[in-house]
Amino acid sequence: MQQSDNLISVFKVIYKHRKVLIWTTLLVAIVSVAISLCLDNYYKSTTIFYAASPDLAKPSPVGSMEKNVRFFGEDEDLDRLFSVSKSGELSQFLIDKYGLYDHYDINKEDDKAQFKMEQKLNKLVTSKKTRYNALELSVEDKDKTLAMNMANDARNKIAEITQRLIKDSQKKLLDNYDSNISYKDEILKVLNDSITNVRAIYGVYNTISQGEVLSDLVSKTQNKLLDQKARLSIYKSNEALYRDSIPKTKTSISGLNEQMKSLNKKIDLFNKGLAKVVALEFEQRELTQQLSLDKERQKQLLAAYNAPFTALHLVDEAKIPVVKSWPKRSILVLGSTVFAFLMTLIGILLFNAYKNIDWKEITNVE
Repeated sequence: MQQSDNLISVFKVIYKHRKVLIWTTLLVAIVSVAISLCLDNYYKSTTIFYAASPDLAKPSPVGSMEKNVRFFGEDEDLDRLFSVSKSGELSQFLIDKYGLYDHYDINKEDDKAQFKMEQKLNKLVTSKKTRYNALELSVEDKDKTLAMNMANDARNKIAEITQRLIKDSQKKLLDNYDSNISYKDEILKVLNDSITNVRAIYGVYNTISQGEVLSDLVSKTQNKLLDQKARLSIYKSNEALYRDSIPKTKTSISGLNEQMKSLNKKIDLFNKGLAKVVALEFEQRELTQQLSLDKERQKQLLAAYNAPFTALHLVDEAKIPVVKSWPKRSILVLGSTVFAFLMTLIGILLFNAYKNIDWKEITNVE
């Protein structure tokens, strides 16, 4: 019963001050309508695009195997586009191209001009990831055409910046290949000179067949020497009969002995230098293969560097908006009116609750 009495007393208070409540609410509603009608219309133009995979900018692998190319980027690729969309370079591009200081009536000479411009752009140029893993970039402005052009140009600039980032990475990689190839070329020249010198010193010209040739020559010379020695033995047993052949045979044996000494020296030198030449040739082959592979990769990377590639896949291009994005005048008026009604109501109840309090006595503190 007491609760009902309290509610009735509240209704009495509200009814007593109904005119204040009604006129205040009505006045705020009229003012909010007037203010909302004075607000400029803003229009939002939106473009939607997906991140392209960096695989599209990579060279094909060396060899006959085909690689599996991803055409759409992963989360990190979308994050890269999102970061670029928030970059200062993109903001400065839009400021310079569209003269946004003048467009937004911001004084360039003001110390806080840059801060004010950034705040304005952060409010009017927005980007967000959609639930379908695309990037949605929107521009709001009073000028419909300007909003569309800024959105499309911002998207194209994002693609350009992303491409440049990848191109810069490729350029650094190309420079590394250039220096590495130059270094290996110098090492290969030194190896070639070393092989030439070692061959000349040890007489090693063919590590595969030269040993067999020398062995064959030694074997044949030995056979000839044995043959001549056998002949000389026969000639000496019948010296009277072979008197003229003995000196010739001795001369031939002497020549064969010298030939054997020469062949043995060559074989000794060959055996001493063979291991060195084989090691140098192996190093030369390995370095030549690496150098050839590096040059092939360099060619492919250079081809990829010079070839155009896409950094994003366009889904929707920004168009001239038809419907304004804000202000939402009905919501503004309704919200202001309801807020004014509630605040006035609370004020009436508070005033009635504390009207009999002697504030002078409360505030008079000795």
